Amino acid sequence: MKILFLESFFGGSHKDFALGFKAHSCHDVTLVTLPDRFWKWRMRGAALYFVNHVKDFSVFDAIIVTDMMDLTDFLSLAGKDLPPVFMYFHENQLSYPLAPLEKRDFHLGFTNIISAFAADKVLFNSKFHFNDFLTSASRLIKQMPDFRPGWMIKQIRQKAEVVYPGCRFETDLIDLKEKDVKAPLIIWNHRWEYDKNPEFFFDALSALKEKNIAFSLALLGEKHDIFPDIFKKAKEKFKEEILVYGYVESRNEYVKWLKKGAIVVSCAIQENFGISVVEAVRFGCIPLLPDRLSYPEIMPVEFHSRVLYQTKQDLLKKLQDMLVNYEKYLPLQKRLSENMEVFSWEIIVKLYDHNLEKYL
Repeated sequence: MKILFLESFFGGSHKDFALGFKAHSCHDVTLVTLPDRFWKWRMRGAALYFVNHVKDFSVFDAIIVTDMMDLTDFLSLAGKDLPPVFMYFHENQLSYPLAPLEKRDFHLGFTNIISAFAADKVLFNSKFHFNDFLTSASRLIKQMPDFRPGWMIKQIRQKAEVVYPGCRFETDLIDLKEKDVKAPLIIWNHRWEYDKNPEFFFDALSALKEKNIAFSLALLGEKHDIFPDIFKKAKEKFKEEILVYGYVESRNEYVKWLKKGAIVVSCAIQENFGISVVEAVRFGCIPLLPDRLSYPEIMPVEFHSRVLYQTKQDLLKKLQDMLVNYEKYLPLQKRLSENMEVFSWEIIVKLYDHNLEKYL
């Protein structure tokens, strides 16, 4: 089949997903993208770009779009001979945490709702996100003064499905390198933004440093020209511990750091799947994650008590034990790495191809 993939925000997890699907799908995938900037304008205007850029939609058997676009505009302007349209939700504007002093634009959230309603099939990247979307959508609709279209929620639910995004690693056994047990390397490989809660993370590290607990630090992850000041302060405060500071462009170099890593920590207040965590665990990092969002879903239940934390004190306690007694966690490291194999694109892509074939 010929698949047209329209990505209006080609960066971060959106970019990884689009490239991963194109590289691994058994179908012929044409990818058309817009840069990952001015996200609100992308939601407003991306449909106009795609309608003008793609001259003939009828030559494709299916179209995939993602959440950073008004699908109703696209459908109204693209013509009558459209194939079925699948919409994939990486995030939504109904519940995405607001930046300091930012007010929520409910029009953007409603755009997500009516776009999901207009799609022929809707896919979410986790059960957590699926449930969060429907709950938030119902809440917004109830705020309408009259003629509330609550019936849309039922119809969205009926055509929605959860399919995890694929990750870029092999299905074969991965050689887990020996780690530094004297100063275990803590990995931060998340975006340098407020929704990843970096203040919480660096507060925990400060407490460990005051206790003279040895560790080293790799601050990876994508960052824009403007990023939280806490990273600049951390660069000075943890100058003796930091081994790498900033985004690593080379994929091979990035994977090398993950393989050196001993522990990957997340303090996120927004996470609908967690590709960065899954990749780090696959390459040998022990995860320490908040017991919320998508994390309890992607981590095997049998390991929850060891890798999920409830409070800052719980995080400190578990992180300190991992650092001081790292060798006792090595059997856990191997088992978790093996568990993450199921998220490889080689395995996951079959679910996407099956969805397309089943619908068509």
